[in-house]
Formats: sequence, C-alpha cells, structure tokens
Amino acid sequence: MQVTVEDKSSVKKVLHIEIPEQEVAKEIDSAFKELKKTAKVKGFRPGKVPRTVLERMFKKDVNADVAGKLIQSSFINAVKEKDIAFIGRPEINPPEFNGKGPYKYDALVEVEPEVGALEYKDLPLKKTIYKVSDGEVNAQLEMLRKNLAKLEPIKEDRPAKEGDSVIIDYEGFKDGEPFEETAKTENFTMKIDAGSISKDFDGQVKGMSPGEEKSFDVTFSKDYRNTTLAGLEISFKVTLKEIREEILPDLDDKFAGNFGSFKALDELKAEIVKNLEEGYAKRVDQEFNEQIFETLISQKEFELPDQMVEFELQGIIDEAERSFKMYNMTLEQIGKTRDDLAEQYRETAEKQVRRHIILSNLIQQENLELTDEELEKGFEDVAKSSGGKVEEVKKQFEQNQNYIDNFKHALLEKKMIELIISKGNIEEKEPESKSEPDTEPETEEAS
Repeated sequence: MQVTVEDKSSVKKVLHIEIPEQEVAKEIDSAFKELKKTAKVKGFRPGKVPRTVLERMFKKDVNADVAGKLIQSSFINAVKEKDIAFIGRPEINPPEFNGKGPYKYDALVEVEPEVGALEYKDLPLKKTIYKVSDGEVNAQLEMLRKNLAKLEPIKEDRPAKEGDSVIIDYEGFKDGEPFEETAKTENFTMKIDAGSISKDFDGQVKGMSPGEEKSFDVTFSKDYRNTTLAGLEISFKVTLKEIREEILPDLDDKFAGNFGSFKALDELKAEIVKNLEEGYAKRVDQEFNEQIFETLISQKEFELPDQMVEFELQGIIDEAERSFKMYNMTLEQIGKTRDDLAEQYRETAEKQVRRHIILSNLIQQENLELTDEELEKGFEDVAKSSGGKVEEVKKQFEQNQNYIDNFKHALLEKKMIELIISKGNIEEKEPESKSEPDTEPETEEAS
C-alpha cells in the first residue's frame, strides 16, 4: 500500500491511498469464495455455483462490499503508518470500484493545530474582592417573602392599581372574529405590570373596578415571545372580577422554618450569606478564567479544526434547547431555529475550542497527570451536586469509556487552571460597581 500526505492547511490533511492490484484481487477472490458457500441460484446446488455465474449476478454487490472493507482497513493502516492523530470523522468520497487494477482514493482528515510552547507563569491577574452586603441579604429575604406571599381580596372599594393581582375573564378578536390564540378565558389571574400578556394589556386593566367590563385594542410587538401574535392587533373584551393584594409573611423565626430545618431567622440569613459568598467565589473564578485565556490566546495564532468547532457548537445548541424545555418553551415559540442558534453561538463555540486546545497543550507541556485522590474528589463533587451516591456516579461514568475520558480531561483542565492561578501575579482590587452574584439562596429543603 502506498500512502502520501498532502497538507491542505495547518489542521487539514489529505491522505492519498493506493491499494495494490494484488491485494484488491485477493479480496475479490475471498469475497466470491464466501459468497459461493451461501449463494442460492436456481439450477445449481449450494456451493456449486460457478464463479462466472456469481459475477454476472452479484458483481455489483460484491464490489461494494469489498470496496468498503478495503477502505476501512487501508485507512486505519495509513494513519498508523503516517502517525496521524486525526480528530472527528474522515471525509472520504471513494471513486467507483470495478475490481480491476489498484484501487486509489483520498481521505481528508483534521488534526489539532500545533500551538507550541506557551508561557503561563506570572500572568498579570486582577482579583476582585467582593463582600456580601446587608442590602443583598435583605433583597434575598424579600424574594423569599414574595415566594410565600398570599393573595387576598382587598377590603377597600377602589380600582385596580400597579402591583395588584386581578382575576379577569377575557377574549381576544382579530378582524372582528374570535382568535384561537386569545380564546375566551375565565378566572385568569394576572399581576398588573408583570406583562403576563403584555404591558399595554396591563395598562388597560389598571384603573378598572370589580364588575367592570372594558373593550380595547392591543398591538403586539414584532418580536413578541409568541410568534403567532407577533405584530398583530387584537381587540380584547375584559371583565374584571376581583382585585387581590399581596400579603407578605413577617420576617421571623416561623418564616425561616418554611425553608427546611432552620429554627431561627439568623440561621436562614447565615445560609443566604454563605450562598452569596459562593456565588462571588464562582464569579472570581470566571473573571480569572477570562483574564487567563485572553492573555494566552493573544500569544498564539492558530487555525481551528471545523469538526471541533461544530461539535462544541452542537453541544451549546443542545444545552440551549434543554433550557427552553425547562420553561416549557420550544424554539418555534420564540421564533428561532437551530440554524439561528448556530449563527448566534458560533463565536462562543470557537472561543471554547481555543480554550480547550490551549489547555490540552499546557497539560502536555507540563506533563500533568490526575492522581487517584483527585479523580475520587471529582466523583464526590459530581455526586454532591446531583444528590446521588459516589458509587452510582462511578458506575455511570465507567459504563462509557469516552465519558470517563472526557471527565478525566475536564479535571485535568481544572487542575491546569489552578496551576496557572497559583503561578500568577495577582493584584487585588475593589469591585467597580456592586452587583449581586448570579445565584439564588439554596436551603436544606432544596438540597
């Protein structure tokens, strides 16, 4: 077998593979011998069908099978011979195989780029010192109070105002006819100015009194979340039946007991502080990561393999779809397609691939390895976050070799980042503007 390699780019290679005539003929003969044992041809006993008859009847199928076997075996041998660590799937468009002479075909493969040595020590890193404020704790407590709020009918005789929850009957019409998307709905509860239908709808309901009927038009924006209503003008008929106000529970020890095993309000506050601090710790890690990769990426220019980017991109899109499903929404409902998301997140996927490539090179550069203790800690962390048992997590990972390999590599990436930070030149600073971390307080009941 003859193999030559053509570099199409720094990450794309074409293998020109030629299988000798002798090997081709040997595979053809072997295929027909196997076929002869099982072929059923009228007028011939099993195993006695002449080769010429088999060729006349089955040549096309035999050639297709032989071509597939030759390509599979020769490709594997070719990449081994040339020591090519390709990624993803090879692109092979084989020419027609007639079973005569040598067989030639090309295989396009992608490889990871050669990045070379990277300097990661003494990177200038800024660490923001976040501190939990009383205002943040109070805001979290207010959020929890709202979660336990009760809606009770108002005692005074007045029209609906901002912040009220109202019970209404409504029906929407398009061009004077009932419209399916705004079909007649009874006893619908909505909070004024929450925009459950639209802000304009809320504005029309505000000021209505119990028992009052009202007709008004609402034009939905072109980017409205329900694409069926986007850009339409709908005529609504609304009857306000009842006005309710939000009654918040008192902030006391009894209130704290609603969120698990807390016996005192101070215990709940301590849990909120703990979760806010964890949120800030995660933010610091994210800020470190951004600084690290901005600096490292600027050191080297390298091409990205298309298949790595596509794999990362599909993972991002799949995760986005799962997030929508959690809120009982589909891409169609928000007027998006997978192609739209691919365009939106391609740059993110490319950035992620660059990070993976840089970290992989640094891991090799430093000969980093994972200890048994670090792997065990990784399993324990997964079990803790998922609420499962360590042994169950191990079993799930070990059932799929690719799964466990990817998990180990992710732990190595984390270890490399920790090494970079430990070697960094860190300067502490105050936050430019105080803002809450992207986290909500978790209680014992939730965990």
